[in-house]
Amino acid sequence: MSQQIYLGIDTSCYTTSVAAVGEDGSLLGEARQILSVKPGRCGLQQSEMVFQHTRNLPRLVEEVLVGKDYQLAAIGVSGFPRPLENSYMPAFLAGMSVARSLAAITGAKLEVISHQENHMEAGLWSAQGPWVERFLMLHASGGTTDLLLCERQENGRYQLTQVGGSMDLHAGQFVDRVGVALGLQFPTGPALEKLAEAAAEPVELPVSVRKLDVSLSGPATAALRKLEAGAESAALALGVEVTLGETFARMLRNGAAAYKVHDVLLVGGVGSNKLIRQHVQEKLAKRHVRLWVPEGRFSCDNASGCAALAWRLNKKKNG
Repeated sequence: MSQQIYLGIDTSCYTTSVAAVGEDGSLLGEARQILSVKPGRCGLQQSEMVFQHTRNLPRLVEEVLVGKDYQLAAIGVSGFPRPLENSYMPAFLAGMSVARSLAAITGAKLEVISHQENHMEAGLWSAQGPWVERFLMLHASGGTTDLLLCERQENGRYQLTQVGGSMDLHAGQFVDRVGVALGLQFPTGPALEKLAEAAAEPVELPVSVRKLDVSLSGPATAALRKLEAGAESAALALGVEVTLGETFARMLRNGAAAYKVHDVLLVGGVGSNKLIRQHVQEKLAKRHVRLWVPEGRFSCDNASGCAALAWRLNKKKNG
């Protein structure tokens, strides 16, 4: 008898990903491919992203599904960046086209969510919480540094309302500007984290937080000036991590107090950094706020959240 599965597809700015979970919500398989960026460049045009996603998706779908006795019960897919009206990015069209085609052929239920909701669902699924009515989520990545109030709705989905975030650079842009200047390959997050491990002390950089809003352009400029002045590479990398950790901790501390919540979910590529997580966790614990973090590989861009949502919503409907 075929096993019913729930498929997830996500085509973000820099990762093509496919994932499948079973009837018990456990991961059956996943495959992902980071988009190729030429050395020295800080990104890709949307047309390049669409091309690479379109090329990657068939192979990744085959890797997860071919040779398995599966029956698609539902498909979750990221169709746009944020859960806002008119939120649009061409990169997500590649995933949508494959998901809609598979749903039409198999009769599987199609669940379309935003990339940001995919991150939230991946976090809830991997961290196993917080399963509360209201919590805060910080989505920290190359394209987002958003503080969101997440509120559960009667239909099982969550309403996400942005209540704070960066007023200029996103956290990932800060990391990548410094990382590329250090000669690291874009996206530079993993390499910068590894480089920082060799540092004895961090280079001191400014922290700019005003209630629930933060600024990262000043710290980025300061970091680049320190590099020009001869700062040691590993110490500067560690300084970036410490600065982001303190920035996040202050913003989340203020947000938890303002909205009277005791649970915070940290997701996104920058949110997978171990030192940043540890710093935020220690600071929030002093205020009796619990930090929830997914496994590192499910914090960065991946399709597990789309699969988990399709499973969660349709298992609820079916019994």
